[in-house]
Amino acid sequence: MDLHLKDKVAIITGPAKGMGAAISLAFAREGVHLALAGRDTTAIEPVAQQARSLGVKVVVVPCDVTDAADCKALVSAAAELGNGVDILVNVAGGSGPIGKTGWETTPEEFDQIVELNMKGCFNTMRAVLPGMIARKSGKIVNVGGTFGMRGRAGRMAYSASKWGLRGITKSFALEAGPFGINVNNVAPGMVDGPRFRDKVCADMAKKFGITPEEAAERHAADYALKRVTNDTDVANACLFMASDVSRQITGVDLPVDGGWAML
Repeated sequence: MDLHLKDKVAIITGPAKGMGAAISLAFAREGVHLALAGRDTTAIEPVAQQARSLGVKVVVVPCDVTDAADCKALVSAAAELGNGVDILVNVAGGSGPIGKTGWETTPEEFDQIVELNMKGCFNTMRAVLPGMIARKSGKIVNVGGTFGMRGRAGRMAYSASKWGLRGITKSFALEAGPFGINVNNVAPGMVDGPRFRDKVCADMAKKFGITPEEAAERHAADYALKRVTNDTDVANACLFMASDVSRQITGVDLPVDGGWAML
């Protein structure tokens, strides 16, 4: 299916690795010109080079998404790739404290993850929307998480930040909708990759005296489809939400988790 994304301009935050890299390259394969944004531009450059090899224009923009001025400068740099920014994909975020109860979480830890996962998206959306409103078109995709849909013991601060992002998404969708702008939330579950294998599975293996592979199988057993999400699954969901195939979908949460959030 041709998603009709060729020569569109997209901002993608957090593109250096994992989901962010997979999403960036998926958009490049569709012919989308990219502004790749993050604090560590050196880490982003290999992804940028891969994207350029696919024939699209790419700029790497230093940006701390918690800084509103940085986000405004990011939009200005991205707009030069075409006639403004057509798509914003907010991937940048953090995990917050892991394995701590709510009462063990410090105020500083809570503030840090809420600022990154909620305010970071607010800043980029606030910066990009005036141009989209002027053109009466645009697609915004926030990458949340299913822990912000069901909650998770030991991940209170992260769950709170992703739950809050859902509210931000829905409110912006209502406000921007009259201007032809779609705003949606793609919510991955556990995503296979180095962090999942080396941290999550390793910790479970140690706790229960099993192998990391057995730990991965236990995670998969929790999902209706009995398999763990991968980066490509998330990238495909973002492409769908960024294209006109989803023209009549806005303000929704799309779990990409093999059927965990709905159980």
